[in-house]
Amino acid sequence: MEQLTEDQVRDNAGKILGFENTENADSGVGQLTTFNNLGFKGIIDKPDGWYLPKNRKQVAIILETKNSKEDLSKQKWHDEIIKNIIITQKKYKNVVGILYNGFDVVVYKNLEEVTSVNGLQNKEYYLSLFTENTIDKQKIYNLTKKINECLHFEFGIKNLYHRMIFTACALVAERYDANLSKIKDMGYSTFHTAIHSTLAKSLETAKKQNQKLDLLLEVYSEIKMNSCENQEAINNFIDWVVEISESINSDYWNGEDVMAIFFNEFNRYKGKSESGQVFTPDHITSFMYRLLNVNKCDYVLDAACGSGSFLVKSMCNMIREAGGVTTTKATEIKTSRLFGIEFDRQIYALACANMLIHKDGKTNLEQMDSRTQTACSWIQSKPITKVLMNPPFETRYGCITIVKNVLDSVKRGTQCAFILPERKLENVKNAKNILKSHTLKKIIKLPEKTFSEGVTTSIFIFEAGIPQNNTEIFACYIEDDGLETVKNQGRQDIKNRWPQIESKWVEIITKQSGDSSCQWIKPSEHLSYQVPVKETELFESDFSKTMTEYLMYKQQIDVKELKDRLYEKIMYKSSIEKKSKDYSITIEGK
Repeated sequence: MEQLTEDQVRDNAGKILGFENTENADSGVGQLTTFNNLGFKGIIDKPDGWYLPKNRKQVAIILETKNSKEDLSKQKWHDEIIKNIIITQKKYKNVVGILYNGFDVVVYKNLEEVTSVNGLQNKEYYLSLFTENTIDKQKIYNLTKKINECLHFEFGIKNLYHRMIFTACALVAERYDANLSKIKDMGYSTFHTAIHSTLAKSLETAKKQNQKLDLLLEVYSEIKMNSCENQEAINNFIDWVVEISESINSDYWNGEDVMAIFFNEFNRYKGKSESGQVFTPDHITSFMYRLLNVNKCDYVLDAACGSGSFLVKSMCNMIREAGGVTTTKATEIKTSRLFGIEFDRQIYALACANMLIHKDGKTNLEQMDSRTQTACSWIQSKPITKVLMNPPFETRYGCITIVKNVLDSVKRGTQCAFILPERKLENVKNAKNILKSHTLKKIIKLPEKTFSEGVTTSIFIFEAGIPQNNTEIFACYIEDDGLETVKNQGRQDIKNRWPQIESKWVEIITKQSGDSSCQWIKPSEHLSYQVPVKETELFESDFSKTMTEYLMYKQQIDVKELKDRLYEKIMYKSSIEKKSKDYSITIEGK
């Protein structure tokens, strides 16, 4: 490891952080500049780097650097950065403090040390630490309900996916500066054209790489209205879409699948998908991302991507790890590290729209059949390192064929996670043949109500290209995920229990121990989690009852008749006497 002087560390840090003076902020690095020079009157302490916005309501950053030999855990270095944070707080409410030695990074959010990504990042990452990185899901649900009812009853769009796609396209248009509010009261034609033209413009560059993105425009153009003369309905729709758009800041998006939110509301009007799609709950996409230890350097595939939930989650997490949306790495992630295949034409359009909402990541989406050799060849041409998938469950849609094709097409050693019905590998003919070429490493049985469709599922984690042989399979059962059913809105983490539950189970599954549900399965015997059968407990009372029944049988006594006679005598031919805490029943006669 190259040893760096403090001067070298300081200069490198300035470049990585992007500390340059602008008209909006005083920024830079150096060893001679005092706080007094920076406007903190009379304070002669010297920060090693600074980012001080002209608007003091914004976040400031203070940097302290050490040579690469220094141990940043020493208390004196922490005391030094805290001292400089306190100085900066004389003018700024929110301050990020950074300790850096060329390799290790310690970050303070005001006076509290916080966990951050590895390696020094661009300043935008640290500024975002004070940004609330959540979306108001309840607000989006409420607005989506209004939108859905408007499209269904006022516009007369009967097709579920058409309502979803029309909404998503309008949201994309607003996100790409269509400024829909300006075309209120201008009629349906102007409204429809504005969305179409904005979509076309947003896809212009990406289409050079992927012509199939034109399908989004085609599907949008095919959506027919039974009624489009209600200007009030058009205006309301615009207002609601704009409001949703304002609720979403893509720079700080946590990877929630907005299409899944739409789907939960729209799906009230229709049963299970006609194409076998089951939309993956957001907390499960996050969980699987962590289970496979996906990171910013991975190439992620979902060969049955649906609305794109795994790809959106991966994109957002990877970008966060890379230091934020403004980094060069973020651009690379969006354009080169996310790969998706979707068979259904309309759902493919939906996935494109979902990625567009997040401002990119759509250029490596393909509309094709994952059951075909064409798809296998496409996958083989990509440098895939991780697979996250929820293929269609039904056998008639080729669930196991898709799983096998993916495993056969990725490089040896690739980690692949699939959500499948819990006994799929046991119940489908020839499914066990997958283990001749690939290793099933782990089975994680999910809570019974994970999917509203009523299918009990597990996560199956494979290592591609290595035969199972006799390698035992680790399995466990997450019986409770903390989510609760909210009327018309699916299962939600309304008590915020899932983050803690998720971390607990990631640790258990990584260590392959730590919970009573953990078990090891012989592949020759089972390919699903085995719910333990409770041991039969025998008590003396059970033995006495059995012996009594046997003796009565030997004496040819009719049990029912005896019970009826005893009941009659107790009720009508007996006396009851209380003695202390006990009762005595005396039966008269024989």
